[in-house]
Amino acid sequence: MMKAFQLSGYETDPALTEIDTPWPGAGEVLVRVASAALNPLDVKLQSGAMHGYFPLTFPTTVGTDLSGTVEALGADVTGWTVGDRIVARKPPTSGGAIAEYALVPADQLVKLPDAISFEDAAGIPTAAGTAWQALFEVADLTVGQTVLVHAGAGGVGSFAIQFARAAGARVIATASGNGIAIAERFGADVVIDHRHEDFAARVSDVDAVLDTVGGDTQVRSFDVLRVGGILASTVSPPDEAMAKAHNVRAAFVFHSSDATRLATVVKEVAGGVRVLTDRVVPLADAPDAFAYQGSGRARGKIVLRVTV
Repeated sequence: MMKAFQLSGYETDPALTEIDTPWPGAGEVLVRVASAALNPLDVKLQSGAMHGYFPLTFPTTVGTDLSGTVEALGADVTGWTVGDRIVARKPPTSGGAIAEYALVPADQLVKLPDAISFEDAAGIPTAAGTAWQALFEVADLTVGQTVLVHAGAGGVGSFAIQFARAAGARVIATASGNGIAIAERFGADVVIDHRHEDFAARVSDVDAVLDTVGGDTQVRSFDVLRVGGILASTVSPPDEAMAKAHNVRAAFVFHSSDATRLATVVKEVAGGVRVLTDRVVPLADAPDAFAYQGSGRARGKIVLRVTV
């Protein structure tokens, strides 16, 4: 038996419970989870808002992002050894990260360097992967360009600032409160306090906008792009008619698990990119951590320490 943080249905409060410990099948690896991280996606899944994209079968264990050690190997799994340190992202439809043990497809495992702690590693997969996918696979950001990153003190935004700077781009970020200092510390060239300043009045002719906010922020972001620029949103599909009217491109970043991409961002973190962590709490505090994730007040990642 093992402890797992499970949902019994949409719009129900997830709770810690005891369930059978799984065993790996062909092509799978059983991971002893050291740490797991919450994401805004977990709250959206719980609400039922993502049912059209990621339908859940209940009961389901919450969480996609985890780090830990290889506990057992399924049939036909090669290249991994019991005890290996790993980081992985599980599919949203299956979840399972916030539990003492998790089954992960062997081809989704990434080796975790000793230099990265389990807590930091858990905060990497979704946030860093989304930022990388948006900047370099969707927006094709290159050296010398300028990108506007909304919510620079968030999980995705804080990685995006660092990745863009490392790629030789100029970074303008929006933030508020103590997030202003965070965005500056993570390398933004300019930080705009969106509570007191209109970013659209200060920014113009940028090559790309990374929208992690949506709504009116997304709409007004079209005005700051240069002709031929791109708005990449992680929140909702941008209005194609507005993009055409502004003579720019627009794309919805539908983040997908990809071990090659994850290995790339893990290498970036090993090389000095920092993981912005709001708090690290024990598994027993998972219900409170989930509520805090839903409040929208977190600065960066909320990490659960599952096993020692």
